[in-house]
Amino acid sequence: MLKRLFLYLWSMRRQFTKYFIIGITAFVLDIGSLYLLKEYGHFSPVISIVLNQVVILNLVFYLNKIWSFRSSGQTRQQIIKFYLLAATNYLISIIWMWVWHNHLQINYLIARITNIILAVAWNFLLYRYWVYRNDPDSRLLIPPS
Repeated sequence: MLKRLFLYLWSMRRQFTKYFIIGITAFVLDIGSLYLLKEYGHFSPVISIVLNQVVILNLVFYLNKIWSFRSSGQTRQQIIKFYLLAATNYLISIIWMWVWHNHLQINYLIARITNIILAVAWNFLLYRYWVYRNDPDSRLLIPPS
């Protein structure tokens, strides 16, 4: 059973690599725009995240739909799911920044980087099996025998 699960996860490596490349690009844009908005725009870290996420979310949705997951599903349904997931991630990132930076006095860039690293893991699986899923009958983690 473990071998089968490992082989199945291994089979997703190319898709994960594309997802990861898009994620790295989004990460650089996220941290770069956060820094610019905070240091040169003189916005608070929380407001900076509110502003930069609008652009980054749309970029990530379309790049993942077209390149990573090669999804032919209905864009309208997928974008609703994507934004629902994004709203959850967005709320988590704002609360995360508020707690880590404002209350724990951790540097705003370290707080954001930590939040992004944790989100990568759960987002890949949710994108693959919920947002961009083409086959509604596909199984979550166990491939067909």
